[in-house]
Amino acid sequence: MVLLVLVTALWAFSFSLIGEFLAGRVDSDFAVLTRVLLAALVFLPFTRWRGVPGGMKLGILITGMLQFGITYLCLYRSFSYLTVPEVLLFTIFTPLYVTLIDDALFRRFSPVALLAAAIATLGAGIIRYDGLSEDFITGFLLLQVANFTFAAGQVGYKHVMRRYALALPGYRTFGYFFFGALVIALPSFLIFGDADKLPTTSLQWGILGWLGLAASGLGLYLWNRGACEVDAGTLAIMNNALVPAGLLVNLLIWNRDADLMRLMLGGAVIAFSLWVNARFHPRARVLAGP
Repeated sequence: MVLLVLVTALWAFSFSLIGEFLAGRVDSDFAVLTRVLLAALVFLPFTRWRGVPGGMKLGILITGMLQFGITYLCLYRSFSYLTVPEVLLFTIFTPLYVTLIDDALFRRFSPVALLAAAIATLGAGIIRYDGLSEDFITGFLLLQVANFTFAAGQVGYKHVMRRYALALPGYRTFGYFFFGALVIALPSFLIFGDADKLPTTSLQWGILGWLGLAASGLGLYLWNRGACEVDAGTLAIMNNALVPAGLLVNLLIWNRDADLMRLMLGGAVIAFSLWVNARFHPRARVLAGP
């Protein structure tokens, strides 16, 4: 749980950096590719090539393709069809996908986890809802693919690590995650990238470096390791904890207008969903770390 909270804070700052300095200025495919490459370089020296089952390598590779590659490809494309408030609104369904995918893999149904995730989704919706435009079906569908693949990557990594219980620290195999993301990010840039919108300032390069090394490299590793230490209900809820955290950071640092009443109310609803899951879920398990 501690790892998930730490990464939530890390990502809350990162989203503000993207919105203030990169969005609309730097090609999104290049930004994603840069983040993937830098994160992969971080884990490359630690990657264990021998003694790792082929199924484990493939499993982690696929989770990277899903959670990082396809997710970001669809997320960035959705901005062509949706306003920013709509993008924020339509990302709040991820917790529902987390619980449903986890239950499907275990061939069970957890009503408490699903209820808690639904409450967390309601809380995020209270914060993010700002009306809808008429033409949003395409963007909505793109974001649902992004939500689903992000959820599937988290749950999938958790199940892969549970199935292959090697006596190796997680960072020795996490490089395969970014190798999988690269399979998606590189062709996307080669096909859709705009070479005229590459970074032009040292600040933009510095932010990309931070996002690749910290937010993507360290952040995704710690998030997935944290996901292995909590139940699916808690993991689902923490996916929406970023909503109030991100808005709070944006308000405090960038002085953007925000409805504080909605922020506090939505945050309280998300906190309540955590309590519901911890109190009533028979398999709820929140630990301090891996």
